[in-house]
Amino acid sequence: MPEVSRYHPLLVALHWLLALLIIAALALGAFVMAKVPNTDPMKLEALRSHMAGGALILALMLVRLFIRARTAHPPMLPTGSLLLNKVAWASHRLFYGLVIAMAASGMTMALQAGLLDVVYGGHGTLPPDLWIYRLRAVHYVVSRLLMCLIALHITGAIFHALILKDGLLRRMAFGRRMRANRQSITSTVQQTIAKV
Repeated sequence: MPEVSRYHPLLVALHWLLALLIIAALALGAFVMAKVPNTDPMKLEALRSHMAGGALILALMLVRLFIRARTAHPPMLPTGSLLLNKVAWASHRLFYGLVIAMAASGMTMALQAGLLDVVYGGHGTLPPDLWIYRLRAVHYVVSRLLMCLIALHITGAIFHALILKDGLLRRMAFGRRMRANRQSITSTVQQTIAKV
């Protein structure tokens, strides 16, 4: 029986697209928007991009979850450490939860603050400070957890690539998805030898 050696091409595309979008949204929020006062007209432009990006990230993440649940994917590669295997398993699931929590907290805060009318409708002004909303603290904490998780994810990928050299990164690249199972190859070879 052949085994899956790569993720579905849609998952591969979504992985890399989401990686770019999430890093861009986090960078815009932490390094640009946080430093621009709400009275500055540039804040509206930054919020417009940030809010649209957040909605797009949420939609793509839900599509990714749907595709992942309905496609075959490669088995987990062991690291040689039970603890690292558990961290890898948990961190991948936590990633989905944090991205969804980030988008949900941002969208809920935007509704509470009336940002849709201000940012997209041009009606009213921004509140003096978004920290008056409790979800602003949630959005902040989740963003920092997400940054830590991304750093852990990149560290894990480097560990697999440079230390374990197990070809993990090929799984998240385009190419042939199916390969012959080693056990079936061995079995076929043994049967052929036995016949001779």
